[in-house]
Amino acid sequence: MDQSSPKPSIVKRILLAILAFGPGIFAIGYTIGTGSVTSMIVAGSKYGMQLLWVLLLSCFFSGILIYVYGKYALITGETALFSMKKNIKWGKFLALLILVGISFGQWNSLMGILGISSNIIYEIVVLNYPNISTIQYQFVLGTAIVILIIFYAFLLVGKYTFFEKVLIFFVSIMGLSFLLSLFFSHPLTTDVLKGMIPSIPNVEGGKMMVAAFVGTTMAAATFLSRPLFIEGKGWTLKDMKHQRNDAIVAAILVFVISGSIMAVAHGALYTEGKTVSQVLDMSNTLEPIAGKWAVTIFFFGTLSAGLSSIFPCMLIAPMLLADYQSGKLDTKSKQFRIITFIACIVALVVPVFGANPIEIQILSQVFNVFVLPAVIIGILILTSNKLLMQGHSFHPLVRMSLYAALLFSLVVSYNGVLGVIEYFQSL
Repeated sequence: MDQSSPKPSIVKRILLAILAFGPGIFAIGYTIGTGSVTSMIVAGSKYGMQLLWVLLLSCFFSGILIYVYGKYALITGETALFSMKKNIKWGKFLALLILVGISFGQWNSLMGILGISSNIIYEIVVLNYPNISTIQYQFVLGTAIVILIIFYAFLLVGKYTFFEKVLIFFVSIMGLSFLLSLFFSHPLTTDVLKGMIPSIPNVEGGKMMVAAFVGTTMAAATFLSRPLFIEGKGWTLKDMKHQRNDAIVAAILVFVISGSIMAVAHGALYTEGKTVSQVLDMSNTLEPIAGKWAVTIFFFGTLSAGLSSIFPCMLIAPMLLADYQSGKLDTKSKQFRIITFIACIVALVVPVFGANPIEIQILSQVFNVFVLPAVIIGILILTSNKLLMQGHSFHPLVRMSLYAALLFSLVVSYNGVLGVIEYFQSL
């Protein structure tokens, strides 16, 4: 070995470590996006650390489900929906329910994400060119269309793995910015401890925020896509330990980054009596660390998180449909091009109608929880099939955690229904 060769810089080594991470990094890419940033900032500004317990439970159960779906894929070599359709008595109906439910939830998220991303770009440009404020609607809509054209082109001709790595890098920058902000603006230890005590804010929107928390951190799309990413990674049974550690690290990182965002919002906004209702309001969250550069850092952090979410949200429907049909995804097929094009049209709803993307984003996260019970029931049935498991099994604590996750998802779904009803009654 050539001892004289220069060692890579610390930044480069950190970047290589992140990019070398297993499919768990894709779970983080799915989870830590504009939806998560929005939900955490809004919750932190309105309720402080009161919902930290929801985040902790969501991340714990999310890690369990990522691990279980991954281990099942390694044992059987099958993807989730295809296996449900083939091996469960009513599996075809269950798989279709999950496919439609997740696609609907992700497309709703896509509307809010595109709306927020387009508005962020508008707010940055208008700071330097105030005259553009007279054409806000046209600018936001035009920006949204340009973003979709670029992403659609990437989906059709780009390399998925390369593009995802680039987006993961920018999401990491976003997460780092909030982690650093903790040194300048953080809640008291007592506030953090109180946040671990289960309670739901007894105010309008409290129930919906709880559901949004779970919808963004315990995302069913993350679990169902796990077997496909493991297949793409080329992992086999000999990678069982690696798969477990990968799931654990993914869940921990999601909790740390999401919790940091909420904590910074608590320190910078909640204690000052400020709340978030519009897109630019969220830039105030970074003021403790960035000062006058708050908007700029917010631009790179939240916009990169949004862009990293647009890609998987556009990809999820054709991915799940291919999973249901054969367990294989063909990005060159006519079916793939048509479905992703429809996703682009759906994404334009918020920019076209000029709706508030903050409200749409939170509402979309609520819808994501309604399919969670079906996703958990499906894997419980599959992993109970001794023939499919081929002599393998899960630790009793893991099985208990799955049943606890099912109960948790049912309770949250119920609260989500109540929250949605309250929301529409208040309109």
